[in-house]
Amino acid sequence: MNRRIGTVVSVGPFQLLASCPNGDQIFTAAAGGMELESAKETPLEGSSLPGEWSPSALEQNFSKILHRLTGQEARQSNSRDVALKDLRALIEATECNRLFEGSGEPHHGIPEILGQVAKALGKYAAPYKEEEGGSDGHSEVAEKAAEVGLLFLKLLGKVETAKNSLDCPAWETGLRHLAGPIYIFAITHCLEKPWTSPKSQEVAGEVLSLLLRVTGCSSEAGFLRGENEDEKGKFIVIMGLLKPDLNKETWKNNPAAKHVFSWILQQVTRPWLYQHLERILPPSLLISDDYQTENKILGVRCIHHIVLNVPAADLLQFNRAQVIYHAIFNHLYMPEHNLIQAVLLCLLDLFPILEKTMHWKGDGARTTTHCDEVLRLILTHMEPEHRLLLRRTYARNLPAFVKRLGILTVRHLKRLERVIISYLEVYDGPEEEARLKILETLKLLMQYTWPRISCRLVVLLKAILKLICDVARDPTLTPEPVKNTLLQEATDCLILLDHCSQGQVKGLLAKILLSCEDRTVVSCIRKVQQVPEGTPYHGT
Repeated sequence: MNRRIGTVVSVGPFQLLASCPNGDQIFTAAAGGMELESAKETPLEGSSLPGEWSPSALEQNFSKILHRLTGQEARQSNSRDVALKDLRALIEATECNRLFEGSGEPHHGIPEILGQVAKALGKYAAPYKEEEGGSDGHSEVAEKAAEVGLLFLKLLGKVETAKNSLDCPAWETGLRHLAGPIYIFAITHCLEKPWTSPKSQEVAGEVLSLLLRVTGCSSEAGFLRGENEDEKGKFIVIMGLLKPDLNKETWKNNPAAKHVFSWILQQVTRPWLYQHLERILPPSLLISDDYQTENKILGVRCIHHIVLNVPAADLLQFNRAQVIYHAIFNHLYMPEHNLIQAVLLCLLDLFPILEKTMHWKGDGARTTTHCDEVLRLILTHMEPEHRLLLRRTYARNLPAFVKRLGILTVRHLKRLERVIISYLEVYDGPEEEARLKILETLKLLMQYTWPRISCRLVVLLKAILKLICDVARDPTLTPEPVKNTLLQEATDCLILLDHCSQGQVKGLLAKILLSCEDRTVVSCIRKVQQVPEGTPYHGT
């Protein structure tokens, strides 16, 4: 059948054919190769500009673009490039009040199609699988991200215009479908990662700022959890979008997914986080259970955030706290100082939760706690350890364990004594972090277990005096403030040791003064002797 075509209208890259004499409308949009036809639509009044297309015609155009981004054609770079150009032209040519209209059943409506297009664009700009690509692949991803970011800025600009207009109440529906995918894209590319560039980070940052402005949120935390108690926020929506990329089989296909998950998790705190526990705990445990140290650390930090921001009752329910403990305890066997630091910090905050169910009745020895178990393992690793970074990490956290156990530290006194003496003997570099933390540990130990200290007087006194002599004669480039701090801490230990031994230290030091010629050592000894008998110790 021959059909006569009437008017030809050109708008940018679009060529629109419309206005048939028989009253039917035939739309043929040619934009870089795109041809769409929609017959027997409601006649337009003398014009067929994109801004005046029917919702069904617009929806069909967006569906075609979506197919090019997600179908088999998406494997061809030329097809994707054309689809992006078509999308950019279509967004620019369509009025905001037409962009968010729905078309009713059986169609999905333009807002939902736009949401699917936004998801497809996010996947198009996503970084490659971890073992694929390389530096060249990263630069390609950054270029794609910058291009997609500009498209999102145009889309959000349309939303903002519709929001400020009284003629388009449907903008909220459109924003509801767009907000999640656009936020994930922005977080993926605004942080400094191997797949980002300064340009892509800048564009992604602009997208994030505009998204927060359009949604009326003052911060990312407000966007995710809701600005007030009555507002739910977008956390559940975004977790739903991330879920397919956070299971055991797929989480390494998109290396950005774990970072986006970690980022959004850190934004939500008490009292909002507990309601999402079932969604956030499994991915955190999955990431921490990886063989790569980087992923282990990321997962442990996610778990630590959960421990800090979820009520103890929820963590104890279904034995979740025990699951967390056993999952991260095994990481202590890895000789990676950054990982051990993250694990120990997490465990120290987990101990109070685990011990809530333990009650001492006073009729027998107290049961061994999880803190005892961890300290025992730490001391086992500390004794033979020779790597400075690991020694510093262990020493840095030792005072917190002594504080946590209090008088129960007496269970570990022999091993602590060996560790303290051996660590005080070894120079630790210009900052002397390990020896300073060991001196802090020794002071705490003497305060909590003072009845057991007098029998160790000679051993501890020799170790402290040897440290003072080493520091006084130190030929290295250790800064003077560090040396002074070491000497002051060692002097405080001598004063406290004298208290624990009922003044025996002063008597022993008096003999040393008769033969010692080093001014620094003599100065430290005189400070100890000048403390009056019975003066209470006010140190840490």
